[in-house]
Amino acid sequence: MEFSADSSSDGEDLIHHEDPQGSSSSSESDYRVASSPSSSSESDEDYEPPHASVPGTSSASQPARRGQKTAQRSAPRQKKAQRSARGRPQPQPAASPPPMASHPQSFASHSESSPGASPPTTPQKRRRASLGASAPATKHGKPRAATPDSEEEDDRWHNREEECIQPDPLRFMPARTPGPTFNTTTPWSPLGLFQLFFSLSVVRKIIENTNANAAKRKLAGMKFQWAVLTVKDFYVFLSIIIFTGLVTVHNRSDCWRKSWPYNFQFPGDSMTRDRFNTILWSLHLSNPEEDEENENKRNTAEHDRLFKIKPLYTDMVTACKAHFQPHQNVSIDERMVASKARMSIKQYMKDKPIKWGYKLYVLADSSIGYTWNFFVYKGKSESTTGHGLSYSAVMDLLPFPLLGKGYHLYTDNFYTSPALFTDLSKKNFGCCGTIRRNVIGFPKTQTNNLPKNAVRGDMRWIQSGKLLFVKWMDTREVTMCSTVHQAYSGQTVKRKVKTAGVWQHKSIPVPDSIVDYNLSMGGVDLSDSLIASYTVRRKTMKWYKTFFYHFVDIAAVNSYLLHKELFKLRQTKPLTHKTFREQLAKEMLEFAKGSAAPPPPPPTTCMPMFFETGQRKHCRRCRDHGVQRVKTSTYCMRCDVPLCLNSKSNCFQLWHSGE
Repeated sequence: MEFSADSSSDGEDLIHHEDPQGSSSSSESDYRVASSPSSSSESDEDYEPPHASVPGTSSASQPARRGQKTAQRSAPRQKKAQRSARGRPQPQPAASPPPMASHPQSFASHSESSPGASPPTTPQKRRRASLGASAPATKHGKPRAATPDSEEEDDRWHNREEECIQPDPLRFMPARTPGPTFNTTTPWSPLGLFQLFFSLSVVRKIIENTNANAAKRKLAGMKFQWAVLTVKDFYVFLSIIIFTGLVTVHNRSDCWRKSWPYNFQFPGDSMTRDRFNTILWSLHLSNPEEDEENENKRNTAEHDRLFKIKPLYTDMVTACKAHFQPHQNVSIDERMVASKARMSIKQYMKDKPIKWGYKLYVLADSSIGYTWNFFVYKGKSESTTGHGLSYSAVMDLLPFPLLGKGYHLYTDNFYTSPALFTDLSKKNFGCCGTIRRNVIGFPKTQTNNLPKNAVRGDMRWIQSGKLLFVKWMDTREVTMCSTVHQAYSGQTVKRKVKTAGVWQHKSIPVPDSIVDYNLSMGGVDLSDSLIASYTVRRKTMKWYKTFFYHFVDIAAVNSYLLHKELFKLRQTKPLTHKTFREQLAKEMLEFAKGSAAPPPPPPTTCMPMFFETGQRKHCRRCRDHGVQRVKTSTYCMRCDVPLCLNSKSNCFQLWHSGE
C-alpha cells in the first residue's frame, strides 16, 4: 500500500512504503508514517486526505474518519499554502532528515499497539525539514525566497588564515605630471609662490572694493581718517598680517610698541597703527553695491550666502588646482575654521578640536598635505546626486578630467559607503576607508563573525564583488572597506601589552587596508597642522574677514609646500616653515616699496591748498603768537604748514612776508 505526502514545494511527492510486518526500508526518499492518532493535533500543519481506508477493526476506522474530517477542514489552507510555495526554490530530497530521527516515539507506539496490522489511515503530516531546506524563515515563520544576488555573494566571514585574492593594481594615469605644474627650472622666491594664489588681479579687486566700502562708510557718517588704499599700502598690510602670525603678543596693538620689553621697530616704521586699523575696518572682498543687491534676495533661492567672499574664494580654489597635481594617494576630510559668529553657516562638531566654526570639505594630497580642492559647507540643501551629503561631497571634490585615473582615495566612516566605492571603482578610482556597520550594503551575516571577546589582532574578512570588508580587533573593533587591498598579507604592528604586570611591546597581525589607511588618511590633518603653526587668524566681528585670514593661511602653506617640492627636485635643502614666512614678510615690504608711485617733484612756489577729506589743523602762525586752538583747512603747498586764509585773518600772507 502506498501513501503520498506533500512536500514543501509543488511537483515533488515523498512516497512511503511499508510492508505488512511493520518493517520499513531506510533510504533518502522513504519515510515511516506515525500511526498515533494524537499526532494529528501536534501542530497546525496541513494534512492530506487518506488514499485508502482499511475496514475491520474499529480502532483503525475511527482515526481514519477523524483524519478525513480534519483533511476536509484544512483543504482550503493546503491549497493556499501550495500556491504560496510555488515561488520557493525546490529542495533536494537528500537535505531532509529521515523522520525516524525526529519521531522515534511515534514509531515505537505503532509497533507495540498493532503489530502486524494493516497500514494506518491517519493523514500524513507535511515535513518541517523540507521547509527548512528550501529557504530560511523570517521573523513570523514565513520562508524567504532566495535571490540570485544573495547566492553570488559570500555568505560568511573568513578567518585570517584563509586566502584572499589580491585585486589587480590600478594603472595610475594622472592628467598631468604629479607635482608643481609651473616652470620648475626658474628660481622662485617665497613672494613669487605666494602671488600664484594672491595674484595682482585679485589684489587690485580687493583694493577697489575696500576703497568703495570706505567711501560708503564715510557717507554713512562714520568719522575716521581715510587715504586711498594703494598696492603699496596693501602689501605692507599683508606683511603685517604675516608678522602677527610669527610674533605672539597679548594684543595686536602691542606690535607697535617700541619701548621695553617689546622694542618692535616693525611694523611701526612702515605703517602707523591707525592706518592699519582703518584698512582692516574697511577691508571688503566683494563689491558693496552688489552686496546690497544680494541682500535684497534674502530668503529666496537666488540669495548667495557666500557672496561676500566669492571674489577671493573662487580664485583661491582655482589657483590651488591649477599649480599642483596630486600624487596617487589623496584623502578627503572636514576642516573647521574657528568662529562663534551668529551666522547660519556656522557648525558644531563635538569630535573636532575646533568645535564651533565654519566647516570646509577638503581634498588634500596625502604625502605632503597640499590643499588641492575645497568648498565651504553652506548648510542643509537638496542633494544634486540623489544621494546623501557624504556621497555628494566626495563627488564635488573630485573633478575627474582634471585629476585623471588610478588615484587611491582615503576617507573616514562619514563618507565611506558601498555605493560610493562601487561608483568610484567604475571610474578607475581605488578607495579605502573606515566604515560604519549600519550603512546600507554592509554584510549582515553573522556566520563566523568576529566574537566580542576576540583577542587583539584577530580579524575577519568577507568579499562582495570588488568590495572587501574587514573586521579587526585592536583595543576595540575596527571595520574597513576597500577596493584596492587584500585582507591580510602578513604585516604586523607594534602594540604595548601588559603581561604578568609588565608592559611589553608585542607584534600583532594587522590588515593591509589599515596599514595604508594610517599612512595616507592624514593629508588634511597635516595641512591643518601647518596652518595652525603660524596662523594669522584673529578675532573679528565680520565673518568674511575670518575667511580672509584663512585664505591667507592656505596661500602661505601651499606656497611653502611648493617651495619644498622645488627644492626636492633640485636636491637641495629647503627653508623651514618659520624661515619661509619671515622671508615672505620681508619680500612683501620690498615689493611694496618698489610698487609705490614715484613722488611728485616738490613745488617751487608757495600756493595755498585745502586738506583732503575736510581735514582741519591748528594754524602755525596763530600758535606762534600765543593764540591757541585756531584750526584751518588750508596749508601752504611748498612749506607744508597749516595757515589761516579767510575773510577775518590772512595768516598765509603774514607768514610768508615775515610779519
